[in-house]
Amino acid sequence: MRDSSPVPPRAAQLSRRAVLGLAAAVPLAAASPASAATPVIGGERLARADVQVRGAAGLPKRLTARSWLVADHQSGEVLASYHAHTHLAPASTLKMLFADTVLKNFERTERHRVTDADLADIPAGSSMVGVKPGITYTVEQLWLGVFLRSGNDAVHVLSHMNGGLARTIAQMQAKAQDLQALDTHVVSPDGFDHKGQVSSAYDLTLFARHGLADADFRAYCHTKTANFPAGGKKTFQIQNTDRLLTGAWGVPTYDGLIGVKNGYTSNAGNTFTGAATRGGRTLLVTVMHPKSGGSGVYEETAALLDWGFKEGAKARSVGALVDPLSEGGASAAPTRKAAKAAAGAPGTAAGDGGSSSWGLVGGAGGAVALLAGGAYAWRRRRRVVGDEIEAPEGRRERQDGQGRHQG
Repeated sequence: MRDSSPVPPRAAQLSRRAVLGLAAAVPLAAASPASAATPVIGGERLARADVQVRGAAGLPKRLTARSWLVADHQSGEVLASYHAHTHLAPASTLKMLFADTVLKNFERTERHRVTDADLADIPAGSSMVGVKPGITYTVEQLWLGVFLRSGNDAVHVLSHMNGGLARTIAQMQAKAQDLQALDTHVVSPDGFDHKGQVSSAYDLTLFARHGLADADFRAYCHTKTANFPAGGKKTFQIQNTDRLLTGAWGVPTYDGLIGVKNGYTSNAGNTFTGAATRGGRTLLVTVMHPKSGGSGVYEETAALLDWGFKEGAKARSVGALVDPLSEGGASAAPTRKAAKAAAGAPGTAAGDGGSSSWGLVGGAGGAVALLAGGAYAWRRRRRVVGDEIEAPEGRRERQDGQGRHQG
């Protein structure tokens, strides 16, 4: 099933993002020396510790998430955020980066007979779609297993087809660098709990935005149910675990929802990035680690989407989703001080009407090498915020009767 909700082509976004880039240069030049010395990807305000919104009121009052972000898909403008760059365990939302990295490496119709070796390294307690050795699957069926059931077994099979886990992880990290998702550190391709595996609301939104530019990505994340091979001519039905898409567990479906990806582990808690289109406008919302369990992550996402469609036209940008370096995006390497601010240093009051000191600096041909050899190497040494990733590697993920999503 293909996504019927319109997502504007990336080519149509260039002129709008060019305007944003030019606008960002003015406050950068006028910034204080301290601000100019601490560039933050997407804009300085995104590193502040409190709610960031300008020109619009009515944000949901009962948000409990440790981090969230609302952005316009087409322009890339961040309409509101809270701890956008805070490092948190991503759970299965990291599979968006896996798809961004691997999806185009294989034709949908390509077939693969699964071996024991393909499934030998799946962590105990993983969420599974039911891939079995000895059965031949199409690439399309494996991706449906990834998107609908968040099957770590399907992720590992595709990773082995891609040259192995180590190669896939390295490619994912390189893709994150190209997307300028520098809060993200990949330890496993499936999002399972591992010490040091982190991302942020900002980065997850980048992954979703990039993925939605691909028709296959959109189709997979928008699919509600599919038949999955069970051996021979037998199949069984799988259902998407995104409750805003399916209405499972009493959660109302969200009008205009496209996808994108949900996640749950005992370590990470709940995470979700959703996209919806209404009135010709597509919004992206990421919610990470709300206090409320069960359906709380969907309720808070829906509330932020509602706010964005109602008040978003009034909101003045507090930042921007940057373009990939490979698509002409300007390089912005965060400094030590900026990262500390992103981790939760005190910021200015929410709703501050002051201009944003966007720290986007011009890129050059060696930008990718600079990021890989400098900013990324230092980023790996930074202190991780929170205690989500302090549990031992391989901690089991719960697969409870409430349908919460696992790793």
